[in-house]
Amino acid sequence: MSHAAPFGWLSIARLGLVQSAIGAMVMISTSLLNRVMMVELALVAAVPAGLVAWHYAVQLSRPVWGHGSDRGRRRSTWIIGGMGVLALGTLLAVDAAAMMAERVFAGYLLATIGYALIGGGVGAAGTSLLALLASGVAPERRAPAAALTWVMMVAGIVISAGIVGSLIEPFSLGRLALVTGGAVLIAFMLAVLAIRGIEAPARQAIAGLESFPDALRSIWHDRQARRFTAFVFVSMLAFSMQDLILEPFGGLVFRLSAGTTTQLSGVHHAGVLAGMVVAGLLGNASGKGSPAVLDRWIVGGCMLSAVALAGLALGAQQPLSWPLTANLVLLGLGNGVFAAAAVGAMMGLAGADGEGRSGTRMGVWGAAQAIAFGLGGLSGAVIVDVLRAFGGGDAFAFQAAFGGEALLFLCSAALVLRVAPPTILKGAVPA
Repeated sequence: MSHAAPFGWLSIARLGLVQSAIGAMVMISTSLLNRVMMVELALVAAVPAGLVAWHYAVQLSRPVWGHGSDRGRRRSTWIIGGMGVLALGTLLAVDAAAMMAERVFAGYLLATIGYALIGGGVGAAGTSLLALLASGVAPERRAPAAALTWVMMVAGIVISAGIVGSLIEPFSLGRLALVTGGAVLIAFMLAVLAIRGIEAPARQAIAGLESFPDALRSIWHDRQARRFTAFVFVSMLAFSMQDLILEPFGGLVFRLSAGTTTQLSGVHHAGVLAGMVVAGLLGNASGKGSPAVLDRWIVGGCMLSAVALAGLALGAQQPLSWPLTANLVLLGLGNGVFAAAAVGAMMGLAGADGEGRSGTRMGVWGAAQAIAFGLGGLSGAVIVDVLRAFGGGDAFAFQAAFGGEALLFLCSAALVLRVAPPTILKGAVPA
């Protein structure tokens, strides 16, 4: 059931290319098509927001895909199959957007199918990929491997957004379909080439593995895994709450232009990437991927994120003198450190109970993450909208949202320490 030898850095980078391909295709449906529906097609914001939420809801199927890859001979088969479903869903979503302009019902129906396939494809490919990393990466490399693959996923989003964005000008629905079709084909072929031959020799199919309900029950009865699921949900809820309110915060409270707030959003994401690199390199150098070191990096990232969010809440009261750019860099660093260390911890804990359950465990945590991501951005926006509607004022509304997010990060740090003190990865490192 195991690989002949742990993955080397070349193999880890190849799996990172698969993550890049996933990010490139997801960008089209969750970012580019959002803008097309709202601006070019003049649809209400609820339409693209609802479709994105639907794709997250479908990702609740992640445990099913993970359990399937646990039972199969090769996880790479599930990864390639998931990428194919994701590619098909993305193409249908683009066609649906074009159809909405004239045949509304048919367009909405096709979009619903397309985004369901996107959610299912991301769930199957992403869960199986993380399970493959968890079972194939040596414990001391898990933190930097997590950082590398996540950075490559973000790079895939950035590169594809830049290329596709330039090629669709001058905009037309036909040009959109042509350019995105090419981007999807390239991303899919990149993933197939990257994963080819990486999982050899094939393991034996696990016919006697416990059933899916039994696997879920065993995870739920494992206090360590159950508490880690709670940590994933709370921390990812905190991580995603600022997604929809950071740029409005800069515009409404600091009176910045649209271009300036977009640049500040880029500054925050650059901080996230820097934090991931720091956690991956320094975390590995300081403890060779030991569980206790990952614990400290997760807690440190959560605490730094909470401090930065408290700073944003304080800055809302004094926008003329507050160093907003530095504050967002600090927030990005905290978010990146936490995210890289948390994914490394997830990989270690998934493999601690044997390869035969790593996919199911990754699926459970992936489902918790999907729920949190779907609720996070929405809850932050709702808090701001409700408080502004009831006369609380812009500054107070954003203070409440950022303050709540900071408290969630503090709760996440506390949950890490409760998973299995003093380490959340008991048994992940050989004696």
